[in-house]
Amino acid sequence: MSENVSGGTGGASGGSNSAPLTKTARQQKIIDLITRQSVRSQIELAEALATDGITVTQATLSRDLAEVGAVKIRSTAGSVYAVPGEGGDRSLQQSTGESLDAKLPRILEELLVSAVAQDNMVVLRTPPGAAQYLASAIDRSSMTGIFGTLAGDDTVLVIADSSVGGETVAETFLEYAAGGLAEG
Repeated sequence: MSENVSGGTGGASGGSNSAPLTKTARQQKIIDLITRQSVRSQIELAEALATDGITVTQATLSRDLAEVGAVKIRSTAGSVYAVPGEGGDRSLQQSTGESLDAKLPRILEELLVSAVAQDNMVVLRTPPGAAQYLASAIDRSSMTGIFGTLAGDDTVLVIADSSVGGETVAETFLEYAAGGLAEG
């Protein structure tokens, strides 16, 4: 079985390392695209994947959409793809244009206890049990300057791009938590 698949760059901020192009990585990219933007057709989705350096056949894309549970629904943007939510949330998720980015400041307002930076790292403290939820919101936002996150029970380690630095990222998180910024 042969598939026409090529790799792209990894990291939300365009890091120099490549993400492994596994089926799981490709399907996660499809989910990310569907939840971040309105995708009306398989052709549109294939073009968005190609922009990220991932080329797939129509048959592979069709199988991937079925495996991630994507369905077409009617929305204000017309007929678009949606995917089930993560974890216990099985409601359909689609791009609303503002959903992920509007949530991050609200989540930070509710959950951020402290933010401390050193070099290009930021340690965020949350109430017990909230760190993974916050890390996921950061990972899924379009916030620039973030290389990645790692979460425990009440602590999130955020690795900032070296060009941005941890202090700038920590200040941004603190401003969001204080209600001083609206991401966009």
